[in-house]
Amino acid sequence: MSAPPLKKPVVTEREARQVAEAAREQDWRKPSFAKELFLGRFRLDLIHPHPLPTDEAVRRGEQFLAKLRAFCETEVDGALIEREARIPDKVINGLRALGALGMKIDPKYGGLGLTQVYYNKALALVGSASPAIGVLLSAHQSIGVPQPLKMFGTPEQKQKFLPRCATTAISAFLLTEPDVGSDPARLATSAVPDGDDYVLDGVKLWTTNGVVADLLVVMARVPRSEGHPGGITAFVVETGSPGITVENRNAFMGLRGIENGVTRFHRVRVPAENRIGPEGAGLKIALTTLNTGRLSLPASCVAAGKWCLKIAREWSEAREQWGKPIAHHEAVGAKISFIAATTFALEAVLDLSSQMADEDRNDIRIEGALAKLFASEMGWRIADELVQIRGGRGFETADSLRDRGERAVPAEQVLRDLRINRIFEGSTEIMHLLIAREAVDAHLSVAGDLIDPDKSLQDKARAGANAGVFYAKWLPKLVAGPGQLPTSYGEFKHGGADLSGHLRFVERHARKLARSTFYAMSRWQGRMETKQGFLGRIVDIGAELFAMSAACVRAELLRSRGEHGREAYQLADAFCRQSRLRVDELFTRLWANTDDLDRKVVKAVMAGSHTWLEEGVVDPSGDGPWIADTTPGPSERENVHRPIG
Repeated sequence: MSAPPLKKPVVTEREARQVAEAAREQDWRKPSFAKELFLGRFRLDLIHPHPLPTDEAVRRGEQFLAKLRAFCETEVDGALIEREARIPDKVINGLRALGALGMKIDPKYGGLGLTQVYYNKALALVGSASPAIGVLLSAHQSIGVPQPLKMFGTPEQKQKFLPRCATTAISAFLLTEPDVGSDPARLATSAVPDGDDYVLDGVKLWTTNGVVADLLVVMARVPRSEGHPGGITAFVVETGSPGITVENRNAFMGLRGIENGVTRFHRVRVPAENRIGPEGAGLKIALTTLNTGRLSLPASCVAAGKWCLKIAREWSEAREQWGKPIAHHEAVGAKISFIAATTFALEAVLDLSSQMADEDRNDIRIEGALAKLFASEMGWRIADELVQIRGGRGFETADSLRDRGERAVPAEQVLRDLRINRIFEGSTEIMHLLIAREAVDAHLSVAGDLIDPDKSLQDKARAGANAGVFYAKWLPKLVAGPGQLPTSYGEFKHGGADLSGHLRFVERHARKLARSTFYAMSRWQGRMETKQGFLGRIVDIGAELFAMSAACVRAELLRSRGEHGREAYQLADAFCRQSRLRVDELFTRLWANTDDLDRKVVKAVMAGSHTWLEEGVVDPSGDGPWIADTTPGPSERENVHRPIG
């Protein structure tokens, strides 16, 4: 006798936080450069000398990149994919034949076994030919079936599914629901135990690859019952199972070729052997998978930055205004400098984070999140600056440019394609909160009970004693450090090239960041979590300091290897000087901002006090509910699932 289906959960704010807290990794078993940075400790030794891949990893990776480049240059028509909003089956089958579906899968299961570094290089390369293809491969391997099984699957599950994923089967990851985004505590899709199976009911939204997928990772809520602890749980589901309907292929402003849809489950039977991990471990599996999975988005941003730099350089030399190329006008030149310096920094952050993931010596949960946050924001700015440099041609489509006899440069498409990265796999706002939570973990672990209203006086007294010991040792170390010594980091000074001052800046401002965080926690205590504007700026400062560190370390690596060292030092210097201006502004805005006034304005807007401001326009929106109905039941729509033959 199966348990009754779950009703949509009604979740309080506190319960939602508890679910999120239970899902995060609780322990720090390995060192973390970024965590130390937020604590005011600049551990340059954790990232310098820059970690490097093995010779075998390089050989295997470069060999595949050469094949992939040839394929992209001869078989991929990015303009066609953009026009038809679909990747041709021939292209997908070509990627299968290359082994691109198995880039990260171990060779013993038929994969290529590429490192994270070369996987990202491959995503950047293929994404430059067509961002939709980059998304297809990333969604399949970064968060689809291969990665969760690699980390949490049983030997039997790996043997059953990974060979398929490496060669033919496309996979997708299904977490989001029409009424559930970054608050998974409200997840409504149910998985009810029934004998040796689970029975799935529910609707999933924005299922990237879901329209063409053969295998799915589905997050569903198991009800608690005898022998079943219940909770949000992960399952591998065959897309051809009875009761699965892809009800819609969604269309977007960018990434027009992606196969993203709405998937309904109605009494879908899933064998218990397809459950990944124990019941209730689904969110932890998802979040752990994303620690490295998020690095695929910076890869697409790096690719876009490189292309934007190429177009900005070529166009700004060809286009003349007032007697000279526009590149030599300061207003345009500053934009080109920003694009070049920031692209260098983005690649530095990506390669450093990826290599640390490959070595597995460090805990990179914060580094991966910072890389995603920083790259998505700065990548968007890079594309926006390119459109501005191109002027009216930047706003014009590539097809229109071609039709009237000019080079078909898809600048406006890149801007549209990159916009989703600020939302994908954790919006900027959610990433701020996620990283802030990890950044203050050391404080909460010793003093959290002091601000927890549910803790007893005895617990608070114990926490107070522990906090006293911790802060007595920690606070004095925030007063002075190597950043105040003019000779520190001298190994980053060679002839006229000098990055040591930037690293001293990072060290000083890491301590300042830690002091600011401690002061805010002392001031707001339990209300700290409501100060999202403050927390966002704290995280953004940390992201800039991390990017400066990565840029300097990468420049020194290239210099030491004789690979454009002088040029790399110049780009790192330019980036750090630009970044320092942003850091100074962010520190000022920690305490001088409009946060309190903004809250009052929002309250007034939501109370209807400013509806007069909305007058004088026509709303072109169509009819319909804000959120689609997701009541469990059989589908009433045509199944648009389209497996690639």
